[in-house]
Amino acid sequence: MKNNCADVGILTFHCSDNFGAMLQAYGLKHFLWRRGIRAELIPYAPPYMTGRHWLIPYVPAGSPVKRVSGAVYGLGMHLSQKRAFRLRRANMGRFRREYLLEPGQRTIRFPAGLKNLSYRCWIVGSDQIWNPDITCGLRPEYFGGFADPAGSRVVAYAASLGGGSLPPRYDQEFARLLRHVDALSLREQEAAAYVGQFYPGEIAAVLDPVFLLDREDWAAVEKPPARQNYILTTRTEANPAMEEYIQALSRTSGLPVVRLGGPEDTSGPAEFLGYIHHADCVVTNSFHATAFSVIFEKQFLAFAHSSLNARLASVLRRHGLEDRLWGDGADIRAPVDWAAVRRKTGAAVEESAGFLLKNIGGDGL
Repeated sequence: MKNNCADVGILTFHCSDNFGAMLQAYGLKHFLWRRGIRAELIPYAPPYMTGRHWLIPYVPAGSPVKRVSGAVYGLGMHLSQKRAFRLRRANMGRFRREYLLEPGQRTIRFPAGLKNLSYRCWIVGSDQIWNPDITCGLRPEYFGGFADPAGSRVVAYAASLGGGSLPPRYDQEFARLLRHVDALSLREQEAAAYVGQFYPGEIAAVLDPVFLLDREDWAAVEKPPARQNYILTTRTEANPAMEEYIQALSRTSGLPVVRLGGPEDTSGPAEFLGYIHHADCVVTNSFHATAFSVIFEKQFLAFAHSSLNARLASVLRRHGLEDRLWGDGADIRAPVDWAAVRRKTGAAVEESAGFLLKNIGGDGL
C-alpha cells in the first residue's frame, strides 16, 4: 500500500478514544493543510492503544491473571454502561471519520505495515508518544524507527514524556531511539534537560497543536450542548480536593455540574468542545480541558495531577496563567487579562509554527 496523495505523514494517538488525543491530531493536520502542506494522519491503530476501548478490553501488560481479570472487569464496566458505552464509541468514531482520516485509508494494526508507506517527512507527535506507561514500553515507531534514513526526514513535534523524565531503566533505549529523530521539539520545557542528555541537537519547547488553531476554527467543529448555565468538570484522575471545590462552587453559584469523561458520559470530541465553549466556568485536572479553557477564554481553575503535573504547569506558564493553578489564594472568579494572554499565546504560536514549518519544509514555507 503506497500513499500517493500526501507527502507528510503524522503518526500520533488519533486512534485513541480520548478527547485530547483526537483534537491535537486534528489541530496539527488542519494547521498544515491551511499552510498548503499535503499532510495526512497515518491510520496506525495498534491494539495496545485501541484495545482498552473494546467491549472486551485488551490488556497488553501484566501477568496472565491480571490481564484476564482486567478484561473481565472492563467487560463488566462496559456492559453496565449499556447505551452510554455505545453512544460514546459512536461519537468518537464519527469525529475520527469526518475530521481525521481520509476516505479509503486502511487501518494499520502493527508496525510492519508502516514500512509500506512512503513520505517525504514523518511527524511523530504530539501527545505522550514517549511515555512508556501509555505505549507499554518505548515504541520505535513513535521515534520514526521504521523510516528510510536516506529518503525521508523525522520531525518530533510537541512530543511528551508525560513528566520531566523517564525512569533510569529506559535511558539506554531512549538514547538509541532518539537517533532516528532529525528535529526534536517537546511539549514540556521541564523535560528538555533530561532529553538533552541523549540528544545532541537543538531541542525546542513548543505548544500543543490545539493552539495552532484559533477559537473560530474550533467552534466550527464543535457540537454545542442543549443545556446552558453550568460548571464543567473533567478529570484524568480522582482528586478529593477538586471534588470538594466543585461542590462548594456549585452551592455558592447555584449552578449544576456537568461531568465529562465519566461512565455515563456519551461525548465525543465535538461534544467536548461544545461543553467547554459554552460553560460558565471549568474546573479540571485535564491538560486539554485546560488548553481549551485558554483558547475559549473561560473562567477556569486547574488542579495539579499527582504524577503528570509538568504539562499542566508548563501550559499555564506559557500563557501567563500561573494563578489559574489551584493553591493558596486561587480564585476562579478572579478576572483574567485576556488581551495579555493572547499576546503571549500569539508569540508562542509563532515560535511553534516556525519550528514545524522550518523542519518539515515543503509548500508551506
